Amino acid sequence: MTAATATLPRVVIVGRPNVGKSSLFNRVLGERRAIVEDEPGTTRDRVEADVEWLDRRFRLIDTGGYETSDENVYGPLIVEQVRRAMESAAVVLFCVDARDGLTASDFDMADVVRRAARPTIIVATKADNDRRETEGIAEASTLGFGEALPVSALHDINVGLMLDEVVALLPEAPPLVESDRVRIAIIGRPNVGKSMLVNAILGEPRVIVSEVAGTTRDAVDSEVDTPEGKFTLIDTAGIRRPGRLGIGVERHSVMRATQAVERCDVAVIVVDGTEGVTAQDTHIAGLAMEMHKGLIIAVNKTDLWDDPEGRKDWAERQMKSRMQFVPWALVTFISALERKGLSRVLELAVTVRDARRRRVPTPELNSLLKKAVQKHIPPLVKNKRFKLYYATQPTVEPPTFILFVNDPAIVHFSYKRYLERTIREAYDFDGTAIRLVFRARTEDDARN
Repeated sequence: MTAATATLPRVVIVGRPNVGKSSLFNRVLGERRAIVEDEPGTTRDRVEADVEWLDRRFRLIDTGGYETSDENVYGPLIVEQVRRAMESAAVVLFCVDARDGLTASDFDMADVVRRAARPTIIVATKADNDRRETEGIAEASTLGFGEALPVSALHDINVGLMLDEVVALLPEAPPLVESDRVRIAIIGRPNVGKSMLVNAILGEPRVIVSEVAGTTRDAVDSEVDTPEGKFTLIDTAGIRRPGRLGIGVERHSVMRATQAVERCDVAVIVVDGTEGVTAQDTHIAGLAMEMHKGLIIAVNKTDLWDDPEGRKDWAERQMKSRMQFVPWALVTFISALERKGLSRVLELAVTVRDARRRRVPTPELNSLLKKAVQKHIPPLVKNKRFKLYYATQPTVEPPTFILFVNDPAIVHFSYKRYLERTIREAYDFDGTAIRLVFRARTEDDARN
């Protein structure tokens, strides 16, 4: 499997920590996609989004702060990420701080940008008054990339002018080919191997992997084309229990992970195969269920099993007992480190996305449910018996079924499960949540 060649030119934002790269990224997008905190080193992974300006589309990439300090455990990893991002850049936005002036890290960054030999715009950020604008331009221009452009993301000063210059430097636009990609959110608690799984599928170190829990903070999108299909992989921060959330960046990270689940087709929850299913794993699976998403449970770190068959049996028993509230979820076993089981994850994701789009013809649905009710007579609830008049499937993604009944309040939860199981087994909705909505309708209405 190889990463897809991007069809859009790439514009990469680089600079030392805390110069306003993520604020600029968010200003261009018009939303808070990248995490912004007054804390150096907040952005670690590359964060990407498609942008359109003057009828030209390009992919904007925010990178981690470039620094070579030995005090930062992530420093060498971020440096490598920045260098890789610039290798494929059509334009580089080199950001320096107009307020604080140049530092040794800025000069180090300038050397890296020069070696990359890409068209570069030097951006003097935080230029929100005349003095800063004048001084920032003068000092930043000494780095040798032409006259600096003063910009304030906070006050939206010269951001449009910067984008004009970006578009002028872009190569001729290739024809756009729309692709129907399966959106997969890689979710799980901290340090279970989510980023390693993403990198293994991509075939390159696209996101930072470290043994330090909490390394990933942003939800990072990566596109990949494989023999199994075309995918957008969304790597997310580890989701901790609500009571253990910190403030600031960590809380933002969990919010982004939750938002990633909202916009995915299929959530792949990565479980540590050496520890088994924890209470937090069930909480995360419940999040995907509540949002009515597809769900695949990928049991990782199988390379550490001393008795593979015995441990697999143990893991399967755990799934049945601790994940019994999502019996429709698909389970697979992987080793992200050894790149084993990756194709199976992608194959299952395609299967689940197809199930989420499946439609049941109305006559077939009503015939199926009528037989189910006849086979298993509904119980009496408050001296009334549930009656089903009519059913239809108005929407997909998730598959949603509306059942018109005499009184929704008397439909027992066990009978709801029975009807859902009947639909699942007849039309193969394994791997995805489905919705059954019960609405009141009189018998006379049903005849009309």
